[in-house]
Amino acid sequence: MEANRAQGGIQQLLAAEQEAQHIVNAARSAKMARLKQAKEEAEKEIAEYRAQVEREFQKKLLESSGDSGANVKRLEQETEAKIHHLKTEAGRISYDVVHMLLKHVTTVKN
Repeated sequence: MEANRAQGGIQQLLAAEQEAQHIVNAARSAKMARLKQAKEEAEKEIAEYRAQVEREFQKKLLESSGDSGANVKRLEQETEAKIHHLKTEAGRISYDVVHMLLKHVTTVKN
């Protein structure tokens, strides 16, 4: 009878061990599923963030390139205005400069 009782105890231990192994396996599976889900969610968030940053970058790039064209046009206009002003001034005073140079060149000093 003692042998039957010992055999029954061993069977109980084996059953408990199997049950514990099933619980551990289920916990591992659940943990792996949670990790996989968390990884997928993180990748999704990263992709969304990247897309948002890329959109902002493209928007700023378009804004700055548009400004660049306007700046180039403005600088060209300012340059043309300055060139025109310098030509006008040169034409206005060239007669006086020529007479001054001729006066100094032809004047003889002892």
